[in-house]
Amino acid sequence: CFCAQGILLPQMYTAAAANIANVVTNYILLYWMDLGVIGSAAANTLSQLYICSFLFAYICWKKLHVKTWGGWTTEALQEWGSYMKLAIPSTLMLCFEWWIYELGGFLAGMLSEVDLAAQHVVIMLAFINYMFPMGIQAAACVRVGNALGAGDTAGAILTSKVSLALSGSMAVIQGIVLISTKTVIAFMFTSDDQIIDLVSQLLNVYCVLQFFDGLVCVCMGIILGTGKQKIAAMANLITYYCVGLPLGISLMFTAGLKVLGFWLGLFICVILQSTFFITVIFRLNWKRMTEKAVKRAGKAGHMVSMRNIVAPDHTENSGSTVNGYISVSTEGQEDLRGSNGTPEVKREDGSPSGLLSTTQLVLRRGLTVLAAIVILAVGTSVHLLLPLPISSWSNLSVDWSNTTFTTTSPPELTLSTVLI
Repeated sequence: CFCAQGILLPQMYTAAAANIANVVTNYILLYWMDLGVIGSAAANTLSQLYICSFLFAYICWKKLHVKTWGGWTTEALQEWGSYMKLAIPSTLMLCFEWWIYELGGFLAGMLSEVDLAAQHVVIMLAFINYMFPMGIQAAACVRVGNALGAGDTAGAILTSKVSLALSGSMAVIQGIVLISTKTVIAFMFTSDDQIIDLVSQLLNVYCVLQFFDGLVCVCMGIILGTGKQKIAAMANLITYYCVGLPLGISLMFTAGLKVLGFWLGLFICVILQSTFFITVIFRLNWKRMTEKAVKRAGKAGHMVSMRNIVAPDHTENSGSTVNGYISVSTEGQEDLRGSNGTPEVKREDGSPSGLLSTTQLVLRRGLTVLAAIVILAVGTSVHLLLPLPISSWSNLSVDWSNTTFTTTSPPELTLSTVLI
């Protein structure tokens, strides 16, 4: 919501404040209350609440909701179809990508403790490294979506090119930093020589892999902005689980490359992905995408880009611009709504059309809420009925001052639990 309005700095400030609060909370729960890994997990949960609270306070302070929110109406329960058609593929697109790394952790656990620890160290470094292209992805998604919704086809194409160029340049710099520090960077996570040596070997592959992975990340942002989530979701499903994972498993176990084989499989996968996504982006019918975006936005006419106006970090009055496009506002929409706040859509005979009745709303949205409750109940039941083994509870924390690691006896993988 903030990104769509061009309001970015408050998110950065609140995230920074939440991180500071997270550090303090971790210190209290880990060292004062001696809660170990459970305390760290609780601190992470609280940090999410911090961010939410800070952003909500900012909204109330700046009164952003006055211009962008028309209040509670039954309109919010109508026409979920078009939203879900975009939301579900977007969710699957991200899940298919992130699940592959989790599966890599399970597979590495079948090899040895050293392989598992090295795998999680590289994954943690990959997550940190991935934040940079993810920032570009978010910006590209919003800018492309806003440009298309405003009828600015040329602006959407320019944003795509700039985003890809910026991502590629940044990935080169990140690769240089990683390859230059590959022999020492693992010391942030462990002092075990075997793990450090294996991490150094894996980074030889990851340094090149992250270049293509960064391009894939930004490409997905561009595709999200164009509303082509299904293409990205299917591409991720096929490349990750029909190419990358089978190839990685074969290299890990059959070829005997162990955890290195998993990353080689992913390397080939992201090369195919980046090639496919870039081809799709530059072969898109951008004019048609613009027409669809304008239609989704409910615009009656053509919106003109105003590139010479700098985006403020607050919502302006109706008719002003944000990020070069007309800002979001609920003003002037009363004539499009009925007395109950829902759009007045009429059939030929003058009766409302396309909207669910009260009974249909209660039934369908009630089933949605019920499904969410069932999922929560199942997850909670599994957690309670399948507790952790006793040995896992005994490793809630490690006394680092009295712990000695040797190269002949790898450390217990309490470390990998912390990294997860």
